[in-house]
Amino acid sequence: MANSKYEYVKSFESEDEVMLPNLMVVRIDGRDFSRFSQVHEFEKPNDEAALNLMNSCSAAVLEEYPDIIFAYGYSDEYSFVFKKTSRFYLRRASKILSLVASFFAAVYVTKWKEFFPQRKLEYVPSFNSKVISCASAGVLQAYLSWRQQDCHANNQYNTCFWMLVKSGKSISETEKILKDTQKQQKNEILFQRFGINYKTLPELFRQGSCHFKTKVEETVKHDENGNPVKRLRRKAVLVHSENIAGRSFWNEHPSLHKDLGHFTKDIGKIEPDYVRSFQFENKLLPLTWVVVRIDGCHFHRFSEVHEFEKPNDEQALKLMNSCAVAVLEEFEDIHFAYGVSDEYSFVLKKESELYERQPSKIISAIASFFTSTYVIKWGDFFPHKELKYPPSFDGRAVCYPTYKILLDYLAWRQVDCHINNQYNTCFWMLVKSGKTKTQSQDYLKGTQTREKNELLSRQFGIEYNSLPLIFRMGSSVFRSKVIENGIVSGKKVEGEVVVDHCNIIEHSFWEEHPHILSYS
Repeated sequence: MANSKYEYVKSFESEDEVMLPNLMVVRIDGRDFSRFSQVHEFEKPNDEAALNLMNSCSAAVLEEYPDIIFAYGYSDEYSFVFKKTSRFYLRRASKILSLVASFFAAVYVTKWKEFFPQRKLEYVPSFNSKVISCASAGVLQAYLSWRQQDCHANNQYNTCFWMLVKSGKSISETEKILKDTQKQQKNEILFQRFGINYKTLPELFRQGSCHFKTKVEETVKHDENGNPVKRLRRKAVLVHSENIAGRSFWNEHPSLHKDLGHFTKDIGKIEPDYVRSFQFENKLLPLTWVVVRIDGCHFHRFSEVHEFEKPNDEQALKLMNSCAVAVLEEFEDIHFAYGVSDEYSFVLKKESELYERQPSKIISAIASFFTSTYVIKWGDFFPHKELKYPPSFDGRAVCYPTYKILLDYLAWRQVDCHINNQYNTCFWMLVKSGKTKTQSQDYLKGTQTREKNELLSRQFGIEYNSLPLIFRMGSSVFRSKVIENGIVSGKKVEGEVVVDHCNIIEHSFWEEHPHILSYS
């Protein structure tokens, strides 16, 4: 297929490879889960069903991605550790962190009813994520120790806090009582006031949960005599341990030190420099246009399994558009979005300080929110079609320094829409007429725009330019302007989010809608 004059914008896309031999860890955190837990009335300080749901999602992630060997989680967070030799998605951090957050979110929504059969999911859950690079097994050990120490400290504090609140203390009184208290003092409060021995509380609450892959013997079939035939396969198992970073725990499980490395000694105090490195986050260039583009992961297979109409499934496209609308309604800093097929580009305003311009949080929040929405809204667009498995989307964030380059980026995506849709329309019409896929590809090889149009008109009676705009133009999503006394409102959010199928390559669109993007 021919390239367009806008292809140069690809040069602004930077690679964010996690270099070998560093170990990769992806940590996800529930986005605003304090509110989520309140709205869904989670038990305080710990809701066992909610924790079990998180653990079930973690197991699904390990099953989905073979390169993830170990996972540790508590509350609304989970850390996933990739094997040291992993080349998953060429070790590109943005793709990896967005995929894990996206898939986790999709599974969370899919499994909600399994763990909360009597409780409605009130709104879309989503997750932030980031990649932590560990230079050695010793650094990974420090990271895991840090997260489990955080689990211990937070759970002990929260247990005291909520027991005091349930006993009648106000929030401010409780905070005052617990201020500057040490571990032993909190244990005494629990025991003396409430008769609770902290160490007897469930391991799930105190220690968090870990999954790792090990060889398990499973029955795969029965022979002609009815005897089970067993095979060893790698499977994620759930365990609870007081010290997941301890040498004894690690050495009990050969699969861990084989794939991740040995812990040669037990760890005591964690170096502050390690903690700072775990918390470090790059930031996107200030005062540049940020575009987050998400793409469906293996959506060729997804569309086949779910029997999407070829070359375009209008309901599938409308589902994508509905998710994009939800994203703009959720994130006010996103002023425009353009989508085609299984991809969407979201444009943040130039002055945006969303998540302090930390790319991992921006990418993962948008990708996971979009995915959760996709799962939740599936039944609205496919009421008679079961969602066979959770979808996922990967994402990236790219900075564009000028208004012109931003518009050239959007033009590039719409030109790509034109090229791909015209080719796919010809391809699938040839296939439906009886040609094989290989024959159809050979037939179209080297053909130009005019030749494809003539093929459609001559052989199939289709005038390409009369096909629905949603197929040929893609979809643009933006807020409509609010007019007050003939003046465009200066409100932060201009109006309702709308979907249009229009030509965004021509500057006339932007001149007619100056409220969407700033010229400065």
